[in-house]
Amino acid sequence: MNNYPLLNAFLTMLWFFLWILWFMLLFRVIADVFRDDDLSGWAKAGWVILVCVLPFLGVFAYLIARGRGMGEREARRAQRQEQAFRQYIREAAREEPTAAAATAPAPRSGVDELERLAGLRAHGDISEDEYQRAKDHLLRV
Repeated sequence: MNNYPLLNAFLTMLWFFLWILWFMLLFRVIADVFRDDDLSGWAKAGWVILVCVLPFLGVFAYLIARGRGMGEREARRAQRQEQAFRQYIREAAREEPTAAAATAPAPRSGVDELERLAGLRAHGDISEDEYQRAKDHLLRV
């Protein structure tokens, strides 16, 4: 009745997950080749050809030769995305109110504004200096 023992099922699952891991690694290397601005077009073409023609050798050679920089490039890319996101938030917060905002409910009280500013400072959306200037302005009004 039992034609497929438990050990064979385990080994099949192991090979399946290793296969998935291999493709993830392969795509990660190819993505890193194309995202790297330091590589020339010829170098990118050479790495892609090597990875496509001799995948195991190509991926392992890439990891040995350029593996250390993969993490650094990914960290720099994540920092640039985070900075762009924060800049977008700051610009969106400083935009002039639209017609819909002109019909919005009455403005917040000073306590609400101070609470909002403290939240922005806690999340790092505004600097300490910007927070102090805005707080001084609210307290003077």
